[in-house]
Amino acid sequence: MTSTVHTLALAEGDLAITVDDQGQGHSFLLLHGGGGPQTIAPFGQLLAEQRPARVITPVHPGFGGTARPDWLTDIPTLAQAYARLLDELDLHDVTIVGNSIGGWIAAELALLSSDRISGHVLVNAVGITVPGHPIADIFPLTPAELSKLSFHDPAKFAIDPATLPEAARAVMAANRTALAIYQGPHAAGDPSLRERLAKVTRPTLVVWGESDQVVDADYGRAFAAAIPHAGFELLHNTGHLPQIESPTQLLSMVWDFAGPHA
Repeated sequence: MTSTVHTLALAEGDLAITVDDQGQGHSFLLLHGGGGPQTIAPFGQLLAEQRPARVITPVHPGFGGTARPDWLTDIPTLAQAYARLLDELDLHDVTIVGNSIGGWIAAELALLSSDRISGHVLVNAVGITVPGHPIADIFPLTPAELSKLSFHDPAKFAIDPATLPEAARAVMAANRTALAIYQGPHAAGDPSLRERLAKVTRPTLVVWGESDQVVDADYGRAFAAAIPHAGFELLHNTGHLPQIESPTQLLSMVWDFAGPHA
């Protein structure tokens, strides 16, 4: 795996994005959620090792110890940056896979209708508003409380920040700050997104962990229903982070979805 920094020229200014690149074959762009790049990196490695796949995993600016320019404050602009990254890397026939806010970014990417993208997999995505199915406010929660909402088996994946080095705790704090900025004032949802998704034309699969208490499965079904011809798949004994809790099952779903293109 190689890690490089790409400087992208956007209308707002230059943007440096750190990108991990591994494997060979069909191209996948993996977009991590609010927990940071480590929440999707092992899945990217699994995909690159077990399938003929080239896996591109960017770090959202402000996460993982990276810098975020003051003008980068919203998900649509970040989606535009990743569309520009695909141009920079000259990738074609790319399958986008995004978890949580990464799924929100993937949805905004779908609305850009890039010819470089063949399809999108939204994994426990946030970003829309669904009456009666609110997105949990994670910011007041302790790590243990967040794990209880995020995992089917929280004890198996519990992390005690007190046991981590100071540098790791600082990165976690910076991740939360960046997440709060990107999600904006509407509790991780854009009131306009659900209606706009009717314009998506690329094949889309929505995958959901049935035990997710951050965003429940009916929220996921509403997400799929908003996208023309989108599929919906439920993962049992799985919460908000299927790539961590059920990576083998998720890999099969992602690869089968990309199959006609891979």
